Amino acid sequence: MQIKGEMIIGRAAVLGKEGTVKAIDPSRNEQIEPAFGLASSAELEKACTLAWQAFDRYRETTPEQRARFLETIADRIMDLGPSLVERAMQESGLPQGRLEGERGRTCNQLRLFAKVVRDGRYLSATLDSALPDRAPAPRPDLRLRKIGLGPVAVFGASNFPLAFSVAGGDTASALAAGCPVVVKAHSAHLGTSELVAKAVQQAAIDCDMPEGVFSMLIGAGQTIGQNLVSHPHIKAVGFTGSRAGGIALMKTAAARPEPIPVYAEMSSINPVFLLEGALAGEKLPQQFADSLTLGAGQFCTNPGLLIAIDSPALDKFVQNAVTALQAKGAATMLTPGIHQAYNSGVAKLGAVEGVTLLAQGQTTDNPCSAVAALYSTDAATFLAKPELEDEIFGPCSLLIRCHSEAQLIDVAEHVEGQLTAAVHATGADIGIAKKLLPTLERKAGRILFNGFGTGVEVAHAMVHGGPFPSTSDSRSTSVGASAIDRFLRPVSYQDVPAELLPAALASDNPLAIPRVVDGELVLK
Repeated sequence: MQIKGEMIIGRAAVLGKEGTVKAIDPSRNEQIEPAFGLASSAELEKACTLAWQAFDRYRETTPEQRARFLETIADRIMDLGPSLVERAMQESGLPQGRLEGERGRTCNQLRLFAKVVRDGRYLSATLDSALPDRAPAPRPDLRLRKIGLGPVAVFGASNFPLAFSVAGGDTASALAAGCPVVVKAHSAHLGTSELVAKAVQQAAIDCDMPEGVFSMLIGAGQTIGQNLVSHPHIKAVGFTGSRAGGIALMKTAAARPEPIPVYAEMSSINPVFLLEGALAGEKLPQQFADSLTLGAGQFCTNPGLLIAIDSPALDKFVQNAVTALQAKGAATMLTPGIHQAYNSGVAKLGAVEGVTLLAQGQTTDNPCSAVAALYSTDAATFLAKPELEDEIFGPCSLLIRCHSEAQLIDVAEHVEGQLTAAVHATGADIGIAKKLLPTLERKAGRILFNGFGTGVEVAHAMVHGGPFPSTSDSRSTSVGASAIDRFLRPVSYQDVPAELLPAALASDNPLAIPRVVDGELVLK
């Protein structure tokens, strides 16, 4: 499929009229053809209006129709063949194997939500029979289901050109919930976004979905992005990116005449607690170095903080981790801006009094390449200097040396909300691990033992979220089957005539979905 620099607005491919922009190949720091047209206010208005007009029809599609639509999107993405991966490699600097895996994950997400839709449990269908003879007052017939919130604005992420972008988890879960989607493409992978957007558009046509079920716009976040969140037809937002970007969208959404929810996945430094028994593990230093440098460290679950109690075992771990990191080559980062921010963050960290550089990876003359770094400080310094908690997006980590179990717990209590927290422990460490666990439950959305947060499984039990500032809403996840809940709300139907009830609440259960009937779970 040829890349033409076009947006998708309903069933039309449109070249924006508000100037142009080109993607950049970060491995060469050079622009890539073609030029992409930027959306005008009229084009944004068209996309949002089409989405609103499509909403009522789309949310009442049957589970089978919606599931087939999601599966068809996955099929059309795979139909793009090698051209999609090749363009994504050019725009991101990521290797072929990583992007082929990400393409598979993207399609698996879509198919997971197809299964969720067919299953029907997400609807929370509930029926309470009328009790006309109940004293002292009768009970009416009550029935409940969940419906989509309305059109959702989705912001593509820089670090996942496929899985957190145009047809990524936010889009998949919103479409599964019955919500049309308007995507703002990320400027780092414009050609990739156009290819995927046209695949989604074709799937919508193939499945006879209403025209406005999907659109994709191109434009600056400060203009198109903010105006998209401000638009009265948009009823929720999915965002993955920086804390500053997420908070800006939250403020815009809250200032609307009708405030709307923003589900923003933002910053996290993902503390890793290295308990004494586990520090003796021979593989642990290399596993840490591998996790830190995976994808040039450009994962929101990157291990940016190591926390341990001083001991000879810790000294041995540090020695081996230094050796492992020094062998790591520099890797191309996603954009020149991200590369510049990484270098600035590392320099700022290294300049803090009481922070010591332990190791650096190998350097290179290639543009936009990140050199891995490991720093160290003591717990007292960390607790006294808030800037040491700033996220550095890239392969940099800070080791916090504690002098006691009590101080290690103090550090755990001090850190902000996180996407993940990891504990490396053996049977000998169960006592202190048990003390840590309640704190970590309050601080993180996912708790790992003897692993690292890099690698987020797309599954029913996954949580990719956490307390602020890791996300804007700690009750939600952006990965896993529960991600659909972000874009749903409950509606109760009281004494509604049978002819007007939605199929999910009809007495004969024509959708054959699990329901709660008079307080009892009925599977079919």
